[in-house]
Amino acid sequence: MIESCPKKRMVFGITFLVLLTVLVLIIESHWTDGKQRIRKPKFLVEQNSTCWEKEKYEVIKDCEPCSAFEIKSKHIGVCIHTHYKEVLKCANGEIVTRSCDKAAYYDEQQYWKFEGFMFLASIISTICVTTRRRVLEKRMLQRVQRQLANSV
Repeated sequence: MIESCPKKRMVFGITFLVLLTVLVLIIESHWTDGKQRIRKPKFLVEQNSTCWEKEKYEVIKDCEPCSAFEIKSKHIGVCIHTHYKEVLKCANGEIVTRSCDKAAYYDEQQYWKFEGFMFLASIISTICVTTRRRVLEKRMLQRVQRQLANSV
């Protein structure tokens, strides 16, 4: 079907689709409100201490996932909601555990796993397509040879 389209029609179609895409992006950027309220994440803190909001603090342990035992036993209260915890040391020496969002390196890990899987799938697909094409070309060549042999 696409092989029967003239070159002018193909160029026109592609140009139309590009312009339509740009138009949709412009309209979408105007419709979405860029001045949305940025909500401050309310992280749960153990022992009701909020010293990290009022004074300087040092991150002792970066954001890491809570263990299954900590989540089920509810031993550390901050693990209940986000299932991630972070340990801070405030300037006054108080050590506080607070809930945090998912750590960025876990997202990065998941991304690279996905990319690796997609790369592997593309390699397998390329190998399958190449071998299938060779088989079909071989069959076609054998058919042509048989037809030539029968006509002589």
